Amino acid sequence: MRQKVERDQILGHEDEADGIQEYDNPLPDWWLGLFWLTIIWSVAYLVHYHFIAERSPQVALAQELAEAQERWPTPDLAGATEASLAFTAEAVAEGEGIFQTYCTACHGTNLMGGIGPNLLDDEWIHGGSPENIINTITNGVPDKGMVSWGPVLGPEQINRVAAYVITKNAEALGHEPGGAPPYPE
Repeated sequence: MRQKVERDQILGHEDEADGIQEYDNPLPDWWLGLFWLTIIWSVAYLVHYHFIAERSPQVALAQELAEAQERWPTPDLAGATEASLAFTAEAVAEGEGIFQTYCTACHGTNLMGGIGPNLLDDEWIHGGSPENIINTITNGVPDKGMVSWGPVLGPEQINRVAAYVITKNAEALGHEPGGAPPYPE
């Protein structure tokens, strides 16, 4: 049988301020019931959300990434290789247009650098062979601020830009582009 709780008992603290006294009353039953109901609800919701319905943020992210990959597939960048470089006048001209659109902000309109390095000298930070140039354009250099242009340009345009850069570098250094110049590694 439930005992009757005495109400309005004063705790009798000696540090009374402004005539305010502290009572030692129990919480109302409706408040305690609501408190325990929310605890039970939160445990049930946690089990349902993470284990039964599997609606965790990780699962939602994985589903969203899968949908994005299906909707916007990553281009096949394997086509950008040294063997596929074309040093024709048309390819170099097209590469110049692409370079002027995407690369001049960092490398300058004359390829002499600025934010990015000079492309007309014989010192290459990431290797000056055609394969290294294509790799640098495709994958970028995130540590130095160069974005990965592979997904934006695709292999054909990357080859055009590489042909333009190699041709201009060869002209500046006085050797034939696409031949066997001493590209520093």
